[in-house]
Amino acid sequence: MTRNEQLKQPLTGIIPPMVTPLLEDMRLDLEGLTKLVEHLIAGGVSGLFILGSSGESTSLSYAIRHQLIKETCRRVAGRLPVLVGITDTALAESLSLAETAQASGASAVVAAPPYYFNLNQKELFNYYEKLAGSLTLPLFLYNMPGLCKVHIEVSTAIRLSEHPNIIGLKDSSANSVYFQSLYQSLRGKPDFTLLVGPEEAMAESVLMGGHGGVSGGANMFPKLFVKLYEAAAQKDFATVADLQAIVMQISNSLYGVGMYSSSYLKSIKAALSLMNICQSHMAPPLAAFDAAETKHVTPIIEQFKLTLEKRGLL
Repeated sequence: MTRNEQLKQPLTGIIPPMVTPLLEDMRLDLEGLTKLVEHLIAGGVSGLFILGSSGESTSLSYAIRHQLIKETCRRVAGRLPVLVGITDTALAESLSLAETAQASGASAVVAAPPYYFNLNQKELFNYYEKLAGSLTLPLFLYNMPGLCKVHIEVSTAIRLSEHPNIIGLKDSSANSVYFQSLYQSLRGKPDFTLLVGPEEAMAESVLMGGHGGVSGGANMFPKLFVKLYEAAAQKDFATVADLQAIVMQISNSLYGVGMYSSSYLKSIKAALSLMNICQSHMAPPLAAFDAAETKHVTPIIEQFKLTLEKRGLL
């Protein structure tokens, strides 16, 4: 299957923002990477998104970023689309990552706004125009104002959607009005993909016309999120209500452990370690949960595993 056949437009379903498995010395955990890729594919996801926020992309060396692209694409081996994050403050580095993605067989790249200078919308539009025009792979915009300081306004997104190489947008603003404004404005472009980041809002966004979710919790429980997406796409409201309750329980009980702004990611990596998929090590400035914090995660994960096993979602 060619990369163009893999990447259907619009891209629909669950595309997990894959965590980056690391060893204690910050080398890439190749065994953990293999297990994680196979875990996600077996869970029925529609694609993988590497080098996003959940992948700790900005904390990784460029050598590790390039290695992760090559090793992930090698393991996926064309079974589903691989989307590669190329967000950086330097255009040259973004293009370098995109070249590796192209050479490795990835299907598309994803770029949030450069996150140091506070660009206005004119500067942001010009940046994306230059980036998209320099790429050989299609580009997804990534709206992440909480971490990048810069918000891709609806009017800017609409203008950028006219570029033939810009094929979609992932929104992590957690602003449902913004997402609905995008959807309503782009209804005339049925091939333009709109994905939502916050997993708690995935089902709602799909019910309202969105195409799917880049749901971090799918690293742990891909079948849960795939089933929830399918229920929302089919407007099976009873199943949506049932599974949405579990997603919210995960969010409320697991992602608050330790009370860090990064607790969400620390919790996912701790859970994957407890599930024997990959280690919990994180790249500085972040650090994995300590033993006491991990002890809080253990019973939570065990309970969710029992709950999901009963439903055939583990």
